[in-house]
Amino acid sequence: MRKLFVLILLMSSVPAAAFGQSQGERRGWGYAVAGLVGTAVSNAGPRFTVGGGGEVLFYRGLGIGGDLSYVTAPDRVSNGIGIGSVDLAYHFNRAGKLAPFVTGGASAAFNGGGSAGGGNFGGGIQYWPKDHVGVRFEVRDHIFSSDSPHFYAIRVGVTFR
Repeated sequence: MRKLFVLILLMSSVPAAAFGQSQGERRGWGYAVAGLVGTAVSNAGPRFTVGGGGEVLFYRGLGIGGDLSYVTAPDRVSNGIGIGSVDLAYHFNRAGKLAPFVTGGASAAFNGGGSAGGGNFGGGIQYWPKDHVGVRFEVRDHIFSSDSPHFYAIRVGVTFR
């Protein structure tokens, strides 16, 4: 429980770092996402995810971030799992309107029955039509052990700074 508290505290502090930047410079942002999740298990059925997080760049396009999401099936919303992630990311063309990125890091899955550690990797594009509001498209794969299914997520959301 203490590790979960530290993870949530870290993730909640990351978006606050976005406010210390000069005008026109994107060095940090928060985001809210929703999407679909697939697994390698054929009888698992469809799942969806909602969540949010933030990132802050600390050297050129290299940054650190974290997010928290909830994954569940449409017919069993109260029987889902939470996934928290702390990631390193690299953002290409970070000053442009279209900014692709890659990301990867550590993940933890948890529910009322326990928790499991693992990792994730992925990438996507952030589109900034306005200076302070953008759109985020992302594909991410969470892996929790060698014998558990992958959780492939396709997420779309709003980015803000």
